[in-house]
Amino acid sequence: MNEALNQLAEDYWEFVAESSPVEALMRGDHRFDDRFDDVSLAAEDRKIARRRGFAAKAEAIDPAALTADERITREVLIHLATANADYDEQRLAEMDVNHAIGMQAMLPVAVPQYPLTAPEHALAMPSHFRGMARAMDDAADRLRSGVAGGRTPMASTAEKTAAQVDAWLAGDPASDPLLRLRSPEGWDGEAAWREEMARVVADEVRPALGRWRDTIVEEVLPAARPEDKPGLCWTPGGEEAYRVALYRYTTTRMTPDQIHDVGLQQIARLGDEYRILGEEVLGTTDLPEIYRRLREDKDLHFTAGKDVVAASERAMAKAKAAMGDWFGCLPKADCVVAETPTGPTAFYFRPAIDGSRPGTFFVNTAEPTRWGRFEIEAMAYHEGIPGHHLQLAIAQELDGIPEFRKHAFISAYGEGWGLYTERLADEMGLYSGPLERIGMLSADSMRAGRLVVDTGLHAKGWSRRQAIDYFRDNSPMSQGTIEGEIDRYIGGGGQACSYMIGRLEIQRMRREAEQAMGDRFTIKGFHDTVLGSGLVPLGTLERMVKEWAAA
Repeated sequence: MNEALNQLAEDYWEFVAESSPVEALMRGDHRFDDRFDDVSLAAEDRKIARRRGFAAKAEAIDPAALTADERITREVLIHLATANADYDEQRLAEMDVNHAIGMQAMLPVAVPQYPLTAPEHALAMPSHFRGMARAMDDAADRLRSGVAGGRTPMASTAEKTAAQVDAWLAGDPASDPLLRLRSPEGWDGEAAWREEMARVVADEVRPALGRWRDTIVEEVLPAARPEDKPGLCWTPGGEEAYRVALYRYTTTRMTPDQIHDVGLQQIARLGDEYRILGEEVLGTTDLPEIYRRLREDKDLHFTAGKDVVAASERAMAKAKAAMGDWFGCLPKADCVVAETPTGPTAFYFRPAIDGSRPGTFFVNTAEPTRWGRFEIEAMAYHEGIPGHHLQLAIAQELDGIPEFRKHAFISAYGEGWGLYTERLADEMGLYSGPLERIGMLSADSMRAGRLVVDTGLHAKGWSRRQAIDYFRDNSPMSQGTIEGEIDRYIGGGGQACSYMIGRLEIQRMRREAEQAMGDRFTIKGFHDTVLGSGLVPLGTLERMVKEWAAA
């Protein structure tokens, strides 16, 4: 064992946990329960400096002196520390207003998931919530810095975010969504604790949320960008910020033009697949007509949220029954489906380490008619099994690797795997029929289109309308879904490119392993190799797969 690397990995994990108390709490690490994430400029500067120091120390360790697994540790640590420091230096918090995944959308979902299993966990929450209020004020300060530097979000995004806060604060403080905290079972102090939590929320958190909202309305909106200039390329330093974001999310040095071209190529290939399934399911090979029918035919869409959840659960049950034939290593933690009215259209939360909370994938049913009946199975396989749950729960349960690797999230690997499993589910025979297989194509259209649209917005100067029109012309997504997706990309440049770039790279690695190994190739062996070391940059994953194939 390389003691220097082992100690560095331990120190890095301690830094991650201490600087991200909310994530630590969600994992079941309760050492920092009385704190909330510090989003101030001073805290960001401290984190950048610490990350630079970790990367320098890891780079100074000779990889030739390391075991194969230690090399992975070194490479993952260098990537995470460097990519996140580079990203934070772009000061994108100064424009962080996002109606899809902003704090006003995600806190009501995350807080009820806090694993408060002991009285001391619950008793730390008043201090935690006061830290939440401070973070809201610090976030407002960051936005003011953005306005001063000519770096602001898009006006319509700011308007929608403010409206969400208005709807939140219009509700009865006694039933505030942040008060849906779980409490330890059988705790005799629960009543007094809930009274104190209600006071903290009413007297400190809600006023701070209102001040953040006022900053958006009174200071950000007057300087916000119009819909014809939504991308980073329209902001000072935006070109460099987007380059840094693309590397952080894809772990490749692909240029915006290269990514844009890959997206165009994938969209063209999908057209041929749509025509085959469109003739079988809809009786037509006309691509615009296929898109129109999938988008507008009410019989192909849900009408009630409970039906969306039930369909997701049926898909999950099929995947659970089949996963043992395709994976040697299976997670111990279960995965469940939950309904939510806020946040992205679908997303996954890891299980708590202590077993107090299973892996959960949330499906947003605020507008159930936006969900096509053909879309649900692909979504369930991506977010749940064999997608994010197998990937993240297995990583969390691995033995013999540093703790930070069990919990790291590298988007190209993470989202690339999720998208890979949508096609894998087809190989596994999980789709109910040709209509559901069209849902697999629809999901691909979204992820391929993202390559075109994200680079179009942030590198090529596209307007919001150009991006919306491209998606409408090249996918069956509903108008509401398209607009929500476009606004998401505008609010977080680069992340949307990680899905398809990661998927294509994993597929390429599999093809090359199949060619190199011939009859020796096993799908379980490949999947266990990909999932057996936690989340890694794509370059590291490629080396791991090649070494497995050679061995």
